[in-house]
Amino acid sequence: MNGPERIPYRSLLFAELLVQPPSASAAADPNRLLLASMLAGQGAGEGCLPAHLGLGDVRCAQMLTEYFPGNPLRSTERRAPDLPEFEDLQKLLLEHRAGERDSERWMADIVATGCAGSDHLWQDLGLTCRDELTRLMWVNFPALAQDNNADMKWKKFLYRRFCSNEGIYVCPAPSCGQCQDYARCFGPER
Repeated sequence: MNGPERIPYRSLLFAELLVQPPSASAAADPNRLLLASMLAGQGAGEGCLPAHLGLGDVRCAQMLTEYFPGNPLRSTERRAPDLPEFEDLQKLLLEHRAGERDSERWMADIVATGCAGSDHLWQDLGLTCRDELTRLMWVNFPALAQDNNADMKWKKFLYRRFCSNEGIYVCPAPSCGQCQDYARCFGPER
């Protein structure tokens, strides 16, 4: 590459989101960095989340104002993907939330929305890697994170958990059949 090394566009978007100081409560929230990563991914055209991340316009605007004042990103025009089991997944996540911060409710809605995507959940959320999603799960839903002791892919784990709670024992995630990693549902995701 000629000249100074170029910083990837996504990294620039991430940095721009964090320039303006947030409210005091948002500054102390570990979800701020995770939300910034999702927004940067979305701004770079990654993931499947709609413009409002699955929060709805009003709640998303509230989150942006509190966590990212002066948000430099332009909204995407994606629609929220249809997911018939959204409320069931949302309920599962909320039942297992850490109960330490209000942003856990946002994360439950965002993760449930991301489950409608066709890639791995971390990709559908616009995150940079699976480790970020694992951090999100530990911060917001530690009981679920602890239960995923076999390192199952997160979307598959959430669907398996939801289905077993409903007494359904053959329940694939919606995109499992098309997934190129179908045969490797456990272990490191690279």
